[in-house]
Amino acid sequence: MAPEFQKNAMYVSNELESGDVQKNFDDDGREKRTGTLLTASAHIITAVIGSGVLSLAWAIAQLGWVAGPAVLFAFSFITYFTSTLLADCYRSPGPISGKRNYTYMDVVRSHLGGVKVTLCGIAQYANLVGVTIGYTITASISMVAVKRSNCFHKNGHEASCSIESYPYMIIFAVIQVVLSQIPNFHKLSWLSILAAVMSFTYASIGLGLSIAKAAGVGHHVKTTLTGVVVGVDVSGTEKVWRSFQAIGDIAFAYAYSTVLVEIQDTLKSSPPESKVMKRASLAGVSTTTLFYVLCGTIGYAAFGNNAPGNFLTGFGFYEPFWLIDFANVCIAVHLVGAYQVFCQPLYGFVEARCSQRWPDSKFITSEYAMQVPCCGTYNLNLFRLVWRTTYVIVTAVIAMIFPFFNDFLGLIGAASFYPLTVYFPIEMYIAQRKIPKYSFTWVWLKILSWSCLIVSLVAAAGSIQGLVTDVKGYKPFSTHQ
Repeated sequence: MAPEFQKNAMYVSNELESGDVQKNFDDDGREKRTGTLLTASAHIITAVIGSGVLSLAWAIAQLGWVAGPAVLFAFSFITYFTSTLLADCYRSPGPISGKRNYTYMDVVRSHLGGVKVTLCGIAQYANLVGVTIGYTITASISMVAVKRSNCFHKNGHEASCSIESYPYMIIFAVIQVVLSQIPNFHKLSWLSILAAVMSFTYASIGLGLSIAKAAGVGHHVKTTLTGVVVGVDVSGTEKVWRSFQAIGDIAFAYAYSTVLVEIQDTLKSSPPESKVMKRASLAGVSTTTLFYVLCGTIGYAAFGNNAPGNFLTGFGFYEPFWLIDFANVCIAVHLVGAYQVFCQPLYGFVEARCSQRWPDSKFITSEYAMQVPCCGTYNLNLFRLVWRTTYVIVTAVIAMIFPFFNDFLGLIGAASFYPLTVYFPIEMYIAQRKIPKYSFTWVWLKILSWSCLIVSLVAAAGSIQGLVTDVKGYKPFSTHQ
């Protein structure tokens, strides 16, 4: 039994006589959870409506009017369906009164066990690292776009306005070093709500600008049922690779299964967490799907087959420059919060493992109370300070070496979508419900699983090809954005 749980359990037993345990602690001896449908929905929206929305016009341009929206709706349905399966697995063996599982790995350990636990850990935490690197890249691009927007407004649209992104990556990293000292997910709801508001704001601005551009006098761009035209816009090979990459971008745009269990662990126990989480998933996925379809399709209508990879920072729009600036600031603020939503599970995993391995180390386990102006008492842990600061610095350095936005998005989405969003939820649902092998339900769940594996493989192939192409002409620390 973990030392923290032993301590809480002892305190609970001492409080039983006074009857205060129901008021202060949950059924597992931990401090009473206070999460609600609102906070869970905010966490989901913060995780889902991210930088992916900005590449959807480009993705639709590669796939066209038919396949583009169809792929968007397909991924939204699959994501919602498998998230309901995963929500039922938070407790085991039953979804209502079973034992709590605090992380995705704990859930897999309870339902599947064996080597699959290790595979889940590798997939989840590698994905979280990848996402935080991607968000560092995207946030810096948005901050650079503010400077470039002002430069274009002042010097004309033909000006070079070449600005390095590295200083802005450093600024973003410094902010994350400070915010990373927030102890855990339970203290993060205010930041997620702020980030969710920012995501709605910049998505709405992008949508509004796209509508204005598409409805403008004399506006005419080329759009087709099948997307970019072979022999006109791209070669046959480029068409295939770009289509694969677009599928990866859309897959990433819905990815939040990596943090679903941790979000569910913040919820109050009444009503049952699984029911609240399913409602939060429905609200989050429905809201984001509406925004995605609108931003993707109207963005495609505005830009046609030449849609930029990121229609706010790619300068599909130049005016009004102040509105473009505001939208890009909103992106950066949103990514500040989204970074924390994705890295907190990784922080918690490493710190829990280190506490279990070295329980007597004061450097790892001791906390020192500090008075922070306007914030009250903060418990400083030296290991948390050093480890989290080091992590932020390392991810920022990797982002500086590897600043390829669209291809990086597609690769992250493809690599994480199948194992974390599809495979493990389906396998755990089959194990939990004891679904007979070769029954109708078993067969169609397996068909869904294998189909998504194929989609993930082709999306990963497209992204890797794009990265190889970009790397050929790239020199680290020497390019301008």
